[in-house]
Amino acid sequence: MRRRRRIAYDHENHDRWLISYADFITLLFAFFVVMYAISAVNENKYRILASSLGDAFGKAPATVVPVPQMSAVTQPPEARPRTLKEQQAIEEQAHMTEVASSLLDVMAPLVKEGKVRVTQSRRGVSIEINANVLFSPGRAELEPQSLAVLRAVAQRLQYEPFNLEITGHTDIVPIRNSIFPSNWELSAVRASSVVRLLAENGIEPARLYAIGREASQPIAPNDTAEGRARNRRVELMILSGLPDIVEEIPVRPKSNLP
Repeated sequence: MRRRRRIAYDHENHDRWLISYADFITLLFAFFVVMYAISAVNENKYRILASSLGDAFGKAPATVVPVPQMSAVTQPPEARPRTLKEQQAIEEQAHMTEVASSLLDVMAPLVKEGKVRVTQSRRGVSIEINANVLFSPGRAELEPQSLAVLRAVAQRLQYEPFNLEITGHTDIVPIRNSIFPSNWELSAVRASSVVRLLAENGIEPARLYAIGREASQPIAPNDTAEGRARNRRVELMILSGLPDIVEEIPVRPKSNLP
C-alpha cells in the first residue's frame, strides 16, 4: 500500500511586528521613567531606579552620574531671626522715639515759634535750642525765662538711662573781652551753664558732657543775620546706647503741631 506523502506548508506569521513594537514601547517607557527620575533631583531615588532597570533588562548596572543638588534658598533679611543685640536696639529706639515725642510736647510753644527743633537719628535724639532763648548776646548766664523749659526737660529725662551731650555753638562773628577771649570759651561756658542746671535738677553728673564747638559746625549760612541767629544755638543730644544697629526713625509728636 502506497504511503501518502505529508506535505508541510509554511504558514507566514503576520503578527511578528507586534514583538518589535512592544520592545519599542518598553524602551520608550523606560526612557521617560529615567528622565522623570533625573528631573526629580533626588540622587538616592535615581540610583535605586537605575539599578532596578538594569536588573529588569539583564544588564550590568551602569555608572550613575552624580546629580547636582539645588542650593538652599537663602532666607530674606526680614525672615532672619533677630539677635539679642538687634532686638534690644529696636526696643531702645522705640523708647527714644517716645522720649522725643514727649519733649516736643514739653517745648511745644518754642517749637511753634521755630526756636526749638527736636530730631531723631541713629546717634540719638537731638534738641536744638536757639541761643536767644537761653542767653543774652555775648553772655553765658541763663535767662530767667529759659529756666522753666530746661527744668521741664530735666524732669522728663531724670530717670532715663541715656547719657546727655550738651554742645554750645556760635556764629562766625568774633568775640573778645575780659571774660571770653574767643568764641571757643563762649560756646564751652554756655554748654557748661546748661549742664549745671540739668545736674541741679536731678540728672546725674556722670551722664552729662559739656562741649564747645565755636562756629565750626554751622547749620545755616553765616552771611545773613537769619543764618547767624540759627547757628547761635545749644544742642542737647540724648545719646543712644546702640547707635550702629538700627535705621533712622522719624519723630512723630503726640500733639498736633502746625
